[in-house]
Amino acid sequence: MKNLNWGHGLMIALGCFILFILFLIFVFPMGKQNAEMISNNYYEEELHYQDIIDAKENAAKLEKIPEYKATSEGMMISFPETIKVDENKVNFVLFRTDDSNLDVRKEVGLQHNVFLIPKKVISKGSYTLKLKWTENKKPYQVDYDILWN
Repeated sequence: MKNLNWGHGLMIALGCFILFILFLIFVFPMGKQNAEMISNNYYEEELHYQDIIDAKENAAKLEKIPEYKATSEGMMISFPETIKVDENKVNFVLFRTDDSNLDVRKEVGLQHNVFLIPKKVISKGSYTLKLKWTENKKPYQVDYDILWN
């Protein structure tokens, strides 16, 4: 067997480097997830972010906040009797971070301080539920992290 000299070591190092580069090109991207932007109107929404902060602070001052519950029909959202929603209109967003095609945005009317998000519009996975409403023209927002099965 031949002794290894510096030329052999250089060839082994170069071969390892080439294998590493090939790994980065072919294997590494297979584990990469969807890299789409969270919002197409990012800069416009950023200008109104202080309104969202104020709405969340208003909601944090409430004694009771709306609650959600998974049922066989879907996701039931119930508001406490102490909250009197202007015009009985609530906006909600079911925000899916990994696929914006699965987002659900809607304005709904409350009936007896309750509304239902039907099971057929919700796919399995992780969501952020954003509830927005006004009471006496004062904005409120509550966010929940939800894992839907």
